[in-house]
Amino acid sequence: MLVVVCPGQGAQSPGMLAPWLELPSVAESIARASRTTGLDLVAHGTTSDADTIRDTAVAQPLLVASALASLRAVLDLDPDDALDIAAQRVVGATAGHSVGELAAAAIAGVLTDDEALRLVSVRGAAMARAAATTPTGMCAVLGGDPDEVLASLAEHGLVPANVNGGGQVVAAGTLDALAAFAAAPPARARVIALQVAGAFHTEHMAPAVAELRAAADGVTPGEPMVPLLTNSDGSVAASGARALELIVAQVANPVRWDLCQSTLQALGVSGLLEVAPGGVLTGLARRTLPGVETVAVKTPADLDAARDLVRRHTGTPESHQEKSS
Repeated sequence: MLVVVCPGQGAQSPGMLAPWLELPSVAESIARASRTTGLDLVAHGTTSDADTIRDTAVAQPLLVASALASLRAVLDLDPDDALDIAAQRVVGATAGHSVGELAAAAIAGVLTDDEALRLVSVRGAAMARAAATTPTGMCAVLGGDPDEVLASLAEHGLVPANVNGGGQVVAAGTLDALAAFAAAPPARARVIALQVAGAFHTEHMAPAVAELRAAADGVTPGEPMVPLLTNSDGSVAASGARALELIVAQVANPVRWDLCQSTLQALGVSGLLEVAPGGVLTGLARRTLPGVETVAVKTPADLDAARDLVRRHTGTPESHQEKSS
C-alpha cells in the first residue's frame, strides 16, 4: 500500500523549481498555478531569495503548486489530466502536513488543483496578516521526555502547534515566551528557532480562519476518491465536506502528524512517497514507521526511484501507469 504525503511550510528553498522547469509538463503546471494564484511562482521557485520565499503569502502557494506538479511528473500526467483519477489507481492513502493538506485534498479529489491553489492563496495571505498583528513565532523542540516537554510548554504559555512524532514537537506563541522557554529548556531537549512569520496553528491565527472559511464557503468539495488523513487527529476524512471543514480549522489548531503516522501504520502502509520539495516527512517516517520504504522527491533525478516505488507498492503494471498519462 502506497501513501503520498505533501510537505508543509519550511520545506521550500531558493531555486528549488529550476530543474523541474526543464520538464515541459511541469513548466506548464507551474505557469497555470501562477495564473491561478496571481503570483509569479516561476520566479519565486527559481530566482527569489530565501527571505522572499519565507513570506507566508509566497511560501504556501509555492509549496502546493510544487507538490501537485511533481506528483503529476511521477505519474507521467499532462496538465490537463485528472490528478485524482490517476491517483485513485495507484495511491492507497494521502496526507499533507499543515498547508500540504490542501495539496493532499486535491490528490484525493476533494478539491481541484485550481480550488486548492485559490484557497492556499487566501490562506497564505490571511496567515501573513494575522502574524503581523502580534510578535509571535515557533521553535522546534527535539528530544526530552514528552510529558516534561509538554508541561514546560504549558508553563510558558506556549502551544504544541505541531506534534510530529519521532521526538519532535513544534512550539508556538509570543516571542517573549519562546525566548524564556529556550533559555531554560527541558532536560535533554534541544530548541531550534524556526524562520516563520508567526505562531501558526494557534489562537493567534483566528482572523485567518475566518478569511479562509469565507473563501471555502464558495467551494463545493468532492468526495474523497483516495483515503485522506486529517491533521486534526490523524483519522480518515469521512466526507469531502468534513475534510474541507478541518482544513480550514487547522489554521488555528495543532497539526497532529504523529497521529497521521499512527493511522498509516494501522492501515498497513508499505511505501511512502513524499512529493516535492520532499525530505522532512520522509525523515520523520524513517524514525516512526519501521519497515516502510520511503522516497523523497526533491528534483527530477528522483523520478525513476519514485516511479519504481509506485510500481512495487501498488502492484500496478507499467502499462497501467501508462494508461493514466
